[in-house]
Amino acid sequence: MAVLTTGPAVPATGPTLLLACREQQLDSVLALRRVAAHLGDLPRSTDNGHALPGQTLPGAALVCDEEATTERLARLGVPVLHLRSAPGAALAPLPADRMLARAQWPGWLEHPAGERPTGLLAPARLSRRRERRGTLLLLSFWDVPPSEAESFAAGPLPALVREAVRRTGSCAVVGDTGLAPVREATAGLPGVTVDAAAEADADELHARAELLLASPTWAAVALAQARRAPLAFLPALGTAQRDLAERVTRLVPVPRATDPTDLALWQPPSAEEQWGAVGPGLDDLRGAQGVARTVRQLLLAPP
Repeated sequence: MAVLTTGPAVPATGPTLLLACREQQLDSVLALRRVAAHLGDLPRSTDNGHALPGQTLPGAALVCDEEATTERLARLGVPVLHLRSAPGAALAPLPADRMLARAQWPGWLEHPAGERPTGLLAPARLSRRRERRGTLLLLSFWDVPPSEAESFAAGPLPALVREAVRRTGSCAVVGDTGLAPVREATAGLPGVTVDAAAEADADELHARAELLLASPTWAAVALAQARRAPLAFLPALGTAQRDLAERVTRLVPVPRATDPTDLALWQPPSAEEQWGAVGPGLDDLRGAQGVARTVRQLLLAPP
């Protein structure tokens, strides 16, 4: 389902920009927000992502992952930048002069053939609070087999959350889809909150948090690398998470949050130990600005 993200009300004095993402996917939601933060006061469409002939069409669109929305808009003649969170996802043949495709992919990893990588999409604000408390647990069940998601929610998750609260004072769980079993498993635990990624500001929560435990996702890797903050991976669920975790850990020593009693999980490596091999020189973390610049060009100087 496409979700439209709009900025402050701006008088529509020129072409409007449609922003849409897949709200059930953590990487998609945070990618759209991070790019939107660099779009300033461009007029943004209030269309719901299902524009039809006869309606006022946007001047351009940024669509994260929602293939059906991209196909619909491109066929209506709207210039679209389609941003993939999972490179290799197939798009139907579209007019090449009306659609650009980019993929979330860091500069320090060899990217799949045929993809145009963005680099990592960092949050707009890189600073963290001087006094930090609590754990942020970023959880993605997108494209995860239901049996794996349910097993994790009922099994390892409550123990990790309880230990996070014991060691850091609180635990904010931010997930994308399938949150009902997560809420059930953590109900009644003091110091625990559970929110949907589409409704919570995960980047700001991270700025205030002491530790980050996360499903293997580009959103989490970018967050930790940009802020030179510790990151531990939750058990990888589904094929895409296992592939991402395997690729990242070839270069970055990311602890695995499989045993809540493992001291290494709560005493993570230093920033240099964890991120030294992929420092700013190898990836300048300006992927979101680059995508925003291309979107502006589509809107203001369409092909």
